[in-house]
Amino acid sequence: MRIPRLFIDQPLHCGEPVTLDRRTHDHAIKVLRLRSGDRLVLFNGRGGEFSATLVPGADRTTLQAMVGEFTPDRTESPLTVRLLQGISRGERMDYALQKAVELGVGEIVPLVTERTVARLTAEREARRLAHWRGVVLAACEQSGRTRLPPVAEPRSLAAHLAQPLDGAGVLLDPRAGQALM
Repeated sequence: MRIPRLFIDQPLHCGEPVTLDRRTHDHAIKVLRLRSGDRLVLFNGRGGEFSATLVPGADRTTLQAMVGEFTPDRTESPLTVRLLQGISRGERMDYALQKAVELGVGEIVPLVTERTVARLTAEREARRLAHWRGVVLAACEQSGRTRLPPVAEPRSLAAHLAQPLDGAGVLLDPRAGQALM
């Protein structure tokens, strides 16, 4: 049987119990049907992962995991790749984010382009950003990545290019029919 991997957004230390948050608790109990004594792997998005065993919490509504051995990062690329992804409709954006995580992208920047169909209000942008971060989190859990790539707030290409470079370059397509500026 495959050992499930779960993301925990808190520091993890060998030999110490950690209380699972509501989302992780519900996923472990209701979806994965895990019980006290079951083994799992925990990661916090900061590199590496920990073996763990589920133990009962203080009451029936809480669940804890006893953190075990630490396994260092072996899946992350030494290169930091930043993906500038044009915002697409429907599930296409989710699919692009999943594949980017699986391929090892280190940061994702959603771009509002001239041809972006889905124009986002501030409220809708916040909801979409939270959704995209959830997609990235789920892709990390499934693909075995131990670092959570950040998803930046949507911006235009011009706004992104106006930011100072931090040692990064821009890849240009020589076959493009139109100049950037």
